[in-house]
Amino acid sequence: MTSWNSLPLEITYNVFGWIAFFSWSLSFYPQVILNFRRKCVVGLNFDFLVLNLTKHSSYLIYNASLFFSTVIQRQYHEKYGYGEMIPVAANDVAFSTHAVLLTAITLYQVLIYDCGNQKVSKTCIAITSIVWVSAAVCVFIAWPNNSWLWLISVFNGIQVIMTVLKYIPQALMNFMRKSTEGWSIGNILLDLFGGLMNYAQMAMQSIDQGSWINFYGNIGKTLLSLKGFIYFES
Repeated sequence: MTSWNSLPLEITYNVFGWIAFFSWSLSFYPQVILNFRRKCVVGLNFDFLVLNLTKHSSYLIYNASLFFSTVIQRQYHEKYGYGEMIPVAANDVAFSTHAVLLTAITLYQVLIYDCGNQKVSKTCIAITSIVWVSAAVCVFIAWPNNSWLWLISVFNGIQVIMTVLKYIPQALMNFMRKSTEGWSIGNILLDLFGGLMNYAQMAMQSIDQGSWINFYGNIGKTLLSLKGFIYFES
């Protein structure tokens, strides 16, 4: 197993990672708190929540599988080199787990609070169904040859696609309503800062190992880090 060359870089790597975890994790709470105080979810787009749950569930499958499975780790090393470190850290698994839990809680709030005449769109249902059916097909494709790294890369790709799509319904709703009431924008800066720390964490590993493979070896994490900057600029 590849080890760190520099203790200070290893410590910095872990510090940046857990700062990213807390920043991204805290970004879920403003919306949950807003819903609780209003006892209402009008203004929060339900398509966003469904797509977000699909995104974080897929990311959890990728992170947990690569972090815990020695078989998948071996396949990763066979593809990218035995001198490369696994591009998933404990904070990545913790974040994904927390994100799935908080998104599920927010969806539960949709069930118990006033939602007006809002509902999940047929388009969102279709997209989500296609994604999960496609994922199931990929499982059967991967099974005979034990192509588990390829399979979890599919889930990593799903989370990237969902990251791109999930904000579109909310943005359209805000535009049509000419209002952001019901949608907490307090998560934007936390999301941006979390992305910065996540990117910095990856940079520490690359500097220590003298290789940038971890950036494209886990392209999902790379794009997730940059996503906050893209939305902030837009």
